[in-house]
Amino acid sequence: MTLHLIKLCVGCDSIDDLAEWIDYRVAEARKAGRKPQHFHITRMVPKQASDLLDGGSLYWVIKGNVQVRQRLMDIETFADEEGIRRCRLALEPRLVPTEWQPRRPFQGWRYLEPKDAPPDLGKAREGALPPELAAELAELGVR
Repeated sequence: MTLHLIKLCVGCDSIDDLAEWIDYRVAEARKAGRKPQHFHITRMVPKQASDLLDGGSLYWVIKGNVQVRQRLMDIETFADEEGIRRCRLALEPRLVPTEWQPRRPFQGWRYLEPKDAPPDLGKAREGALPPELAAELAELGVR
């Protein structure tokens, strides 16, 4: 059964900011002779990794709204320089914009059921509001 993750995208103000960060990290990996792969490191290791790798994505919350997702490619555990166990989420570098969905701040990541995940913008329901307008209405408590 497919399962997703959701996480705050701290430090990014837009999807473009995230795209620039990904491009930078991939270019740095190439320069260092490493595999040009985008990943996110987290402290906690998902226990339901097989469900996440069965077509799951990481949904990013940017400025209080889920706005974009990246497909999960792999989940690896490792120990950092201090011997602390960490998790590397390997992500497809391609960003898939989603219909905006308001989210309150939270720490770490959370599992996200497919039924609760916002649709991709290309698959958003007909007549949906533009993302910026939907976000303003949500902020005002109207939507």
